[in-house]
Amino acid sequence: MKNWKKIASVGSAVVLLGILAACGGGSKEKTDGSSKKADEKTLLMYQIGDKPDNYDALMEVANKRIEEKTGVKLNIQYIGWGDYEKKMSVIVSSGENYDIAFADNYVPNAQKGAFADLTELAPKFAKDAYDQLDEAYIKGNLVDGKLYAFPVNGNVYSQQVLTFNKQYLDKYNLSIDNIKSYKDAENALKTFHEKEPTVAAFAIGQGFKAQGEFDFPVGNNYPFAIDLKGDPKKIVNQYENKDFMDVLKTMHKWYKAGYIPSDAATSNTEFPLEGNTWFIRQETQGPYDYGDTILSNAAGQELVSKAFTTPLKSTAQAQMANFVVSNTSKNKEKAVEVLGQINSDPELLNGLVWGIEGEAWEKIPGKEDKIKLLDGYKPNTHLSAWNTGNNKILYTQDTITDDMIKERDESIANAETSPILGFNFVTSSVKTELSNIANVMNQYLDGLNTGTVDPEVTVPKLKEALENAGYEKVLTEMQKQYDAFLKK
Repeated sequence: MKNWKKIASVGSAVVLLGILAACGGGSKEKTDGSSKKADEKTLLMYQIGDKPDNYDALMEVANKRIEEKTGVKLNIQYIGWGDYEKKMSVIVSSGENYDIAFADNYVPNAQKGAFADLTELAPKFAKDAYDQLDEAYIKGNLVDGKLYAFPVNGNVYSQQVLTFNKQYLDKYNLSIDNIKSYKDAENALKTFHEKEPTVAAFAIGQGFKAQGEFDFPVGNNYPFAIDLKGDPKKIVNQYENKDFMDVLKTMHKWYKAGYIPSDAATSNTEFPLEGNTWFIRQETQGPYDYGDTILSNAAGQELVSKAFTTPLKSTAQAQMANFVVSNTSKNKEKAVEVLGQINSDPELLNGLVWGIEGEAWEKIPGKEDKIKLLDGYKPNTHLSAWNTGNNKILYTQDTITDDMIKERDESIANAETSPILGFNFVTSSVKTELSNIANVMNQYLDGLNTGTVDPEVTVPKLKEALENAGYEKVLTEMQKQYDAFLKK
């Protein structure tokens, strides 16, 4: 699940409200392939986000387990969201000696040789955890045929949903049963706006991206896309696609009707999940969200979502939460072993993600892998699940039923795989053109996606600006590399 504003913020909220993950697997024994004695007794890990208030207490418990199983301890240094990319860039470029880090600019840094090659190390020193990974995690993280990351096993697929504030559905007796697209939501939007004209009907703002059935070789800030309903071997301009143009026209219609905030293209207004400041919002959900369970708990009220895109295993999802081992590390094998322990040891991982057992939570007698939260379970007293470790071995609250877990696993098995999963575009020959294209897109993205401007007038201007920026050169090089990727 992620908010269109900031994926990580809602991911954190999910964990704070405590229902995130499944029961099952994972050995409590030491991971296979123990390495030789480490040169140092404490490994240094860099992690993104805010340091828990009770970090020392959490790590005292965790390190007792880690040292018992691996012979070393772990020192986690936190770097804030806004500073992580900049500081990690300095750390990587300076050749600083560290052991593990939450991956930043994974592919470029892997290609530069900043990270250790885990192709053979991961299956050997983190075998139990490695064997639990969906194949998409491995394929989606290969760089020039080699694996440089150990990914967190979580939402390996995602799909876009329209999420409705149920208090308003009930208040105005609105049905959403047949909603499978943006257009299908129009009648509900119209009725709601007539009843509550001062409340954001479709709560979006700056940075919002209208969605379709696409995947993106270099991210959806650029126009390059694969049409999942068209030719999977051809890279196209998303803004030339008829179906997506229809979506943009719908956004513009809604904007003119007042369903979208008038300042959406420039506004950073927050629409909190909790409360009554919005009617519909756009979210991203995956298997470990258990439908609307996580979202509703984060909101503190019942929310109802309707999916409008295909569940897709993509490179973006595969690389959502990667941990890398530095090439400067003197303890590469031991670092992989520690990552393996975190991702395969339920006792260790649950103590980090839920907090200290007996203070924040306790097991429910007679119910395997089920827990009850205690009064000591508070915000900032545990780590986030999505970027800590294997969600499959996390304990769950009673609200997550066996049927929900079965449905989760079946949905993972049945999700579609993107044709560009594992394709990494090498940009060295077109850096200038890509920079120019990025500048063009920055001028047009918010206006088009929020419906503020008329796409029939604006898209032709966008296409002309893209041509002047070097779009064809980039497309030709991208298609050439993609053709080579498909042949492999």
